[in-house]
Amino acid sequence: MSSSDLATYLKDHDAGSEAALQILDHLEKHHGAGAVGEMARTLRPQFHGERAQVHALLQSLDDSVSVPRRMFGWLSEKALQLKLMADDPGHGALRLLESVEMLGLGVHGKRGMWKALEANKTAAQVLEKVPFAELIAQAEAQEALIESVRLVAAREVMR
Repeated sequence: MSSSDLATYLKDHDAGSEAALQILDHLEKHHGAGAVGEMARTLRPQFHGERAQVHALLQSLDDSVSVPRRMFGWLSEKALQLKLMADDPGHGALRLLESVEMLGLGVHGKRGMWKALEANKTAAQVLEKVPFAELIAQAEAQEALIESVRLVAAREVMR
């Protein structure tokens, strides 16, 4: 992978993190009590820490965050909210379920990114010191947490 391709890949995941953080904001605002709020409060600092890792990698590549890509991440989350509003205008169980599922898809993609980078860490010197095992384990724990909330929301929808 060229440095340019690696930077593009990282910028795309940075944009995805923008969408994920926006989803967390909505989840906490409308479902802040209980397990959903706790999940949001647990994930937010982790997502920020992972984002900082991506930014450090970009800096090591003499590149920077892509504002247009980050805006696209923000806009994609707004489009998601419009779709969810049409499906469930009252911030009910369906909206919660679909929001949590989107969050889970993003975390799954992020875990895939960490695994892909780890598998190729000898190809780019900037990847050699990244704590991939830690980041992959954290993403797996995030997936498990999200799944537990998703299943509760699914039970509520299916009643």
